[in-house]
Amino acid sequence: MTLSQGLALGVLAAVMALFLWGRLRYDIVAALGLAAGVAVGVVPADKAFSGFSDDIVIIVASALVVSAAIARSGALEAAFQALAPWLRTQRLQIFALVTAVTALSAFVKNIGALAMLIPLALEMARKGRYSASASLMPMAFGALLGGLITLVGTSPNIIVSRLREDIAGKPFSMFDFAPVGLILAGIGIVFLGLFHRIVPERQPAGGGLDAALDIKDYTTEARIAPGSDVIGLTMAELNRRIGSDVTVTTLIRASDRRTTPLPDTVLRVDDALVLVGDPAALERAVSTLALKLSRQDTPPDSGEGDDEVCVVEAILTPDGPLVGQSAQRAALFHRHGVNLIAVSRSGQRFTERLRDITLRPGDVLVLQGALGSLPETLRDLRLLPLAKRTLRLGSVRRGVMAVSILAVAMAATALGLVPVTVAFAGAALAMVLSGALPVREAYEAVEWPIVVMLAALIPVSDAIRTTGGTDLIAGLLAQAATVLPTWGALALVMVAAMAVTPFLNNAATVLVMAPIAARFAMDLGLSPDAFLMAVAVGAACDFLTPIGHQCNTLVMGPGGYRFSDYWRLGLPLSILVVTAGVPAILMVWPLVP
Repeated sequence: MTLSQGLALGVLAAVMALFLWGRLRYDIVAALGLAAGVAVGVVPADKAFSGFSDDIVIIVASALVVSAAIARSGALEAAFQALAPWLRTQRLQIFALVTAVTALSAFVKNIGALAMLIPLALEMARKGRYSASASLMPMAFGALLGGLITLVGTSPNIIVSRLREDIAGKPFSMFDFAPVGLILAGIGIVFLGLFHRIVPERQPAGGGLDAALDIKDYTTEARIAPGSDVIGLTMAELNRRIGSDVTVTTLIRASDRRTTPLPDTVLRVDDALVLVGDPAALERAVSTLALKLSRQDTPPDSGEGDDEVCVVEAILTPDGPLVGQSAQRAALFHRHGVNLIAVSRSGQRFTERLRDITLRPGDVLVLQGALGSLPETLRDLRLLPLAKRTLRLGSVRRGVMAVSILAVAMAATALGLVPVTVAFAGAALAMVLSGALPVREAYEAVEWPIVVMLAALIPVSDAIRTTGGTDLIAGLLAQAATVLPTWGALALVMVAAMAVTPFLNNAATVLVMAPIAARFAMDLGLSPDAFLMAVAVGAACDFLTPIGHQCNTLVMGPGGYRFSDYWRLGLPLSILVVTAGVPAILMVWPLVP
């Protein structure tokens, strides 16, 4: 071992130790590792920040933006509503999510499938009152397992196929990976569904405060606009459509006559409904039923630049000028430029129109207005804004647009028209340009500590390759494999690929390990196919760290995970993959040519 190889491996070992220690933030640890690599000379100074332009960083940041746009659109909430009657328990929900992301990952880029389903997982966790950390890591691992099923499921499969063509003159076909992939994916789904509780329950930053401010029973008012698909329905049919999370307390006819919403009452154009529920349920009902919120005196997408429209929750203080006033008497929009979207009062449900509710100290108001002027308006009205929460009631939603953009991006990737980096970066840009996600929310969606961690670690891990450390490790593995039985050598190759891929990306792992594995097999007079498959499985199944694959990194922020959380679920799953994968490969791909 040369001095440079020892220094590179030493820096990486120190970084891993600090990650496992867990006392420092992971982005700070990565930055310290980069600084140490530059200081000892294994990372060239002019390459220190090359990680910020790496494809993995762009993919992760773009996927977070795309995922935020899908979440804001509410497109997957309809699917949740349809499945909800059959997915009443946390375990069933996790089974369904892991199965869905595994199946999707067989045909589209696994990070794309995961990004599309993360918002649904967060919504299910919120509805089920459990931490999203229970489902997000199993979903990320399921996405990796799904990539094993087809040629296009993951990059290692494509690279292995090309190497086989160089060796044997014929590449692997689209479904040559399916027999082994389906076995491992099926076993993985069962394991992840049954043992997801191994993952410690975590909350993302601010999750505890958000839960503490989880205010229920907001009252809002929505009008049945022309063209709404609820026109002609009875109240009983409407209640079935909106579900049990939203209650219609009052029906107001166009003549301003209030009536009790009887089950056989037929809905008409311009009827107004007084709705009660939590903000997410109200927002879903208004959007999916094509209703129009009352008090929207200005189009919510009319603002530009600093006048971007946003929604805020605020508490009415005892000395506020709105005490004893209604929104109509106070002329909120005409005097202050804000719309009253909803009201919540502890222990009370309203039946009067939203504009007629007399406000009291302690009422929680949902206001819609221009971002640039809202802080001053809140001060003038002596309203105390609640801690920042995701609140979309009264905001613009372009569900079809967001889903269409994501579908085009994934199709372009699957067909090989553009690289996945370009597809996701383009999709993120399109989400912003189309209005599916405001620019401000796009920047907020990116987990910047994760971006810094990835960008800092890439040059450090690349130093292992540039100093010849990977060649050294590969040589040692080849020597060890010669004293093992053939099945043991196959298992060693798979385990080595699993061990290397957290420090290299999975594509680099295949490029390093596959030629070694194929040469070793041919030296023994064995078919290289089984060994190439072992490399592909090992390189694709990185379950031990958040940095080896983009899918693991993508769920780190939303799940609130620590670096050391991954091996708790990932280590037993890795052992299971090796235990089941080696005999599955030997059964499908015989060692004798």
